[in-house]
Amino acid sequence: MNGAEVLDVGRDAIWLTIQLSAPVLIVGLIVGVGIGLMQALTQIQEATLVYAPKIVAIFISLLVFLPLMGALMSGFFRQIAARISNM
Repeated sequence: MNGAEVLDVGRDAIWLTIQLSAPVLIVGLIVGVGIGLMQALTQIQEATLVYAPKIVAIFISLLVFLPLMGALMSGFFRQIAARISNM
């Protein structure tokens, strides 16, 4: 395995990490901004108010996106296994 192949596998692994984490992070961002806007509009400045809805939203998004994440991980593993078998 030469340096270019190692960099290719590393690039693919980093891209997979971004693809796996992006949906959950985006949901957390949207819920956080929504709760922040609600707090600003209603002038309720409770710091712990953000955590419960954000935890529930992230848990639900994990349940929704888990099949996609599994398929992405499975495809990456098959790609790595094919590279190993071609050596």
